Amino acid sequence: MEYAMISNLGKREHNEDCVDGRIQTVNGVEHGCFVLADGLGGHGRGEVASQLVVGISMDTFERTTEFECILQHILDEGQRELMEMQRRENAFQELKTTAVSLYVNNEFVYWAHIGDSRLYYFNQNKLIERTKDHSVPQMMVLSGELKENRIRRHPDRNRLLRVMGIEWSNPKYTVSEKIERKNGQAFLLCSDGFWENINERQMMKCLKKAKSAKEWLSRMDDIVQKNGKKTDMDNNSALVVML
Repeated sequence: MEYAMISNLGKREHNEDCVDGRIQTVNGVEHGCFVLADGLGGHGRGEVASQLVVGISMDTFERTTEFECILQHILDEGQRELMEMQRRENAFQELKTTAVSLYVNNEFVYWAHIGDSRLYYFNQNKLIERTKDHSVPQMMVLSGELKENRIRRHPDRNRLLRVMGIEWSNPKYTVSEKIERKNGQAFLLCSDGFWENINERQMMKCLKKAKSAKEWLSRMDDIVQKNGKKTDMDNNSALVVML
């Protein structure tokens, strides 16, 4: 298991993305946990929200000995801390963020997400699956009103239906099925500022040419920066894992 990550400011004053990952061995079993969060700037202190969720996630992962439902646990903890900070500081309209997370051990892999930060799953250099955004354009795609490739430039692409930092009666994140870990699997976690500026075919082309996680990410980042150069580029962050 190897990983690489990057977080770019784009043309914003503050970087409201946060990304981190850990690999640890417990009782001879390798465990990896990776999290990316994109704070909602329009709601205030998005960078605080994303950093809190990622920090809590890493702390929780490093302390646990129960890995079976680790992603649910870290997202629940992140949500609890966000809501507690809102109450403590009377900041109920602030501190909101998306999140996408990945867990890998010797036997299986699974992921969870909320908002429009994405995970792409590749196997043998081919795209197998990606998370479905909790956004207005994604709902339009699912209802047949919009084509998939129109999400990237849709005027409502930033209208999110689910985020962390909103009161929950039950968890709003989506959790994948567990899949068997196999050699040749690769995963990309990224914020919307990243995936808006690179398409799936380019991701696969970069993966096929890459000999390491760092090289794969670097090749994709070159494309993202080139495509975003003449736009009002958002913060853009990504983390890749290769098995």
